[in-house]
Amino acid sequence: MAQVENLQKIASQVRRDIIRMVTAAGSGHPGGSLSSADIMTVLFNAVMDHDPKTWTRSAKNQDAFILSAGHLGPVYYSILSRCGYFPTEEMATLRKFGTRLQGHPCTEKGLPGIFQPSGSLGQGLSAAAGIALGKKLDKDPHYVYTLLGDGECEEGQIWEAAIFAANHHIDNLIAIQDHNNQQIDGQVSNVGGVTTYGPIFEACGWNVITVDGHDIEALLAAFAAAKKCQGKPTVIIAETVMGKGVDFMEGTCKWHGKTPSEEQAQQALAQLEETLGDY
Repeated sequence: MAQVENLQKIASQVRRDIIRMVTAAGSGHPGGSLSSADIMTVLFNAVMDHDPKTWTRSAKNQDAFILSAGHLGPVYYSILSRCGYFPTEEMATLRKFGTRLQGHPCTEKGLPGIFQPSGSLGQGLSAAAGIALGKKLDKDPHYVYTLLGDGECEEGQIWEAAIFAANHHIDNLIAIQDHNNQQIDGQVSNVGGVTTYGPIFEACGWNVITVDGHDIEALLAAFAAAKKCQGKPTVIIAETVMGKGVDFMEGTCKWHGKTPSEEQAQQALAQLEETLGDY
């Protein structure tokens, strides 16, 4: 129980970071960053084997994470900073000229923790599958994780990668889909016409786990089950709420790529507990 409570506190701070970052930048994507905050908190603080002190882009002898939905940079940066990859004060530079915290994660600036540039949707699963296969060939027992958006899964390359990973039995690959059913143009179920992607992944040969993406205990159990699966990759369909944690942002595509005003930001921060100290 103590672990769950601690993770909940970290997730609350991560949401505060997201609000402050995008408000200061005047641009960014708060909605999906907020919906995936619990997923990322659990993954980096309780599941992955990683160490900022020994991190290298080679990904050898450590777990690797690929953010496929690159517009969710704010949640990624918060998580990396809170895990010690770079000073928390640097979060204030999001999208500023010359910053290492680009609008979409990039590697050219040398920000620790970033294995793969991302921005063009649909490419992360391919990269993750390649890294995971490389680990298997090297007899490296570590895992590769990737976070996908549900709107992103309308991209055809996702399914090319899904078929490839299943065909090569890449069971050290675990994908997580942030299934908030919102994308820039509206509900994913209306735009793409898909209510749930679980059966599609299953048809491609994947192990599928569906979970409440805001239930810390359920997420911990889902990741544990995923790591026990042998012979096939796993996708965790995490059912979430867009803008989770901020009542006026929840459940609407309006906040996919819109940032709050200073007044709205203060309203949002008032709903979120500060637990680790602002940057």
